[in-house]
Amino acid sequence: MNKRHFLQSLALAATVLGPAISLAQEAWPAKPIRLIVPFPPGGGTDLVARALGQKLGERLKQPVVIDNRPGASTIIGTDAVAKSAPDGYTLLLSGSTSFTVNPALRAKLPYEPMRDLAPIAIVARTPLVLVVAQNAPWKTVDQLVAAAKAKPQGIRYATFGTGSGPHLAGELFALAADIKLQDIPYKGSAQSTLAAISGEIDLDIDTVATVAPHIKAGKLRALGIVGASRSSLLPDVKTLAEQKLPDATFDAWYGFAAPAKTPAAVVERLSRELTAVMADPALQAQLKAQGMEPVAIGAAAFRTQMESEIARYRALAHRAGIAME
Repeated sequence: MNKRHFLQSLALAATVLGPAISLAQEAWPAKPIRLIVPFPPGGGTDLVARALGQKLGERLKQPVVIDNRPGASTIIGTDAVAKSAPDGYTLLLSGSTSFTVNPALRAKLPYEPMRDLAPIAIVARTPLVLVVAQNAPWKTVDQLVAAAKAKPQGIRYATFGTGSGPHLAGELFALAADIKLQDIPYKGSAQSTLAAISGEIDLDIDTVATVAPHIKAGKLRALGIVGASRSSLLPDVKTLAEQKLPDATFDAWYGFAAPAKTPAAVVERLSRELTAVMADPALQAQLKAQGMEPVAIGAAAFRTQMESEIARYRALAHRAGIAME
């Protein structure tokens, strides 16, 4: 090999191995970590980020700085992480919309989660619940299903727009029960909850945290939890799966991820530390008070869940005719 080729080989090796060598030379983390949250401050995802970010920072002995990047149904913030340097200093905390709903329903995304993100851990579930007004004629899911079969599309339910969590949950419920429902878009939980209480709509599907106070106040009646397990805030409300509708299960959850090609040692360390954080009884109590169910699902299982949910929601979108740009 002549001198020129030798120098070219050294330059190529430095380009390829530079980040890994740099990471190996410094003990990670050596500086603050930026945690991008693709939602505005004050929402459920932001609350999870701040609670866990503080605990994670204490364990890593570096600050975890929350960077809110809302907009475009979480696409702006998620894409920012996907295109960040894979050095362990930029992370994502988002709901399942970023990881499975958007890639399943949108034909064009600036990122591809299975390729561009490294799953770290799922840390919490936020169960949805199916509710009706307290004076509604249906006291059980069976009664509601019977009414919907007697009058197809006569039962109106609230969504936050096409492709939102309540929209998908409602379509899964309809398919599982072999009924047809009419989806009515609202701008958010505040409007849809009031619409359900007043009888403006027949059915609402929202987070337990949002509607539990109205259920306990006697303004709404809970018919079933849409998620895989019961809620600690509404322990007496059965899941739809327990009511012979297992295919209606829809889980909303929060997960941590890093840019793809983040060193495996960093991802493993983060997964370990988050598992330890999630074992903190005080943190668990804090999340449960917000209507969330703490979990600790590692990177491999997280990736498997992404794959299965994307496939399931794509099939649902095809059957229900849901199409998004």
